[in-house]
This record gives sequence, structure tokens and C-alpha cells, in this order.
Amino acid sequence: MNIENHSKVIDELGDDHIGTSSDTPLRKDAFQLSDSEKIETIKEDVKNILYTLGMDLSDDSLKDTPERVAKMFVKEIFGGLNPENKPKASTFDNKYKYGEMLVEKNIILYSTCEHHLLPIVGKAHIAYISNETVIGLSKMNRIVDYFAKRPQVQERLTMQIVKELQTVLDTDDVACVIDAKHLCVNSRGIRDIDSSTVTSEFGGSFKNKETRREFLDYIKLSTEY
Repeated sequence: MNIENHSKVIDELGDDHIGTSSDTPLRKDAFQLSDSEKIETIKEDVKNILYTLGMDLSDDSLKDTPERVAKMFVKEIFGGLNPENKPKASTFDNKYKYGEMLVEKNIILYSTCEHHLLPIVGKAHIAYISNETVIGLSKMNRIVDYFAKRPQVQERLTMQIVKELQTVLDTDDVACVIDAKHLCVNSRGIRDIDSSTVTSEFGGSFKNKETRREFLDYIKLSTEY
């Protein structure tokens, strides 16, 4: 395959939003380097990218950009790759025997498309029906944030959130819907600024049509006060 055809295949794979696994594709040696070592390596790589693009890295505005970007990658927008940052999802006995659906909606979500490393911005809506345990409300937000802070495809992110909550709550009755804008679509390629992507994952009783409809109706309720 020549370079031109190879480049075309790469563009088509990215624009077609293809994911390869429900697990984040990590190498076995992903955590051999410390965060500080990763920052130093990435800093040099960013410096090389900017230099190759023709930027004057001696300029006061640019000279610290490689280090800023490296720290942002490791500590912030890709911090969810490090299992040490996984939130401790404390659960509690359902002593008050609440057996109806609990919905946490409009969870703000910032992630990064793994095809072009451009932002994904949107909202996640989560629901579960308690078995014997409940989880603190903020922990659901933290779980979304943890899995979002890595190179992602939205389908995988939706599945990972549901899988984690199913494990933590020891129940299959978990659902998640994500509605998000992808800047790889909005700001490049087709440049469609109005489109958004909606994904869903329904587990256990949420596969039942009536239960799923109840969840979706809750999402549409106004929460303005």
C-alpha cells in the first residue's frame, strides 16, 4: 500500500468512528514509566511537533507550551488511564429499602476522541435500580469523569461506565445514555457544528421496554429552578 492510499485508509477509519474493543487498548508496559518520566518524554515530543510546524519556541508565549501540554496530558485529560486515579466508589446498605429507579442526569462530560485527539463534550445520564446497596451521588460523576479522561470512543465510554457501576453495585440493572459533540466532526472534516452523537447501554431490567421508557422520560424532565 502506498503512502497516499495508507493516508486515505487512516482518514476513513477515524471519520467512521471505529472502535476496536470495549476495553481501553493499553500496552502491558503502560505504567513502567512514572508520571514525571512520561511528562519529560512527552514534553520533548510536543517540542518536536511545534518545531516541525515552524513555530519559534524561543518566543515567550511558546517556550513553556511543551511542558504545559505534557502535564495536561498526563495529569488531566488522560489522567483516567492511570488506575491509581480510579475513584473509590463507596457503597452503602440500602437500609431505607428504596427499590425504585435512581437517575443522575446532566453529568457534564469532557473526553478526547482517540482518532484525532480532539475534545468530546457532552452530558451523561445514569440510572440504576438498587439491589442491596446504593452509591453516593457524586461517585457516579467521578466514575464518568475517570473513564472520560482517556483517549476514547463514545460507545466504549458508555459501556465502561455501565460495567463499572454494575460491578460496584452488584447488579445488572444499570443504564447510561451519553449525548455529546465531537470536535473531530464539528471543527474539522465535515465541520458539522450542530450534530451530536447519542449512545446508550442498558443492562438488566433496563432492557425491558417499559423500564427503559421510564428512564428516558426522566432524562427529558426540566431541572431548572
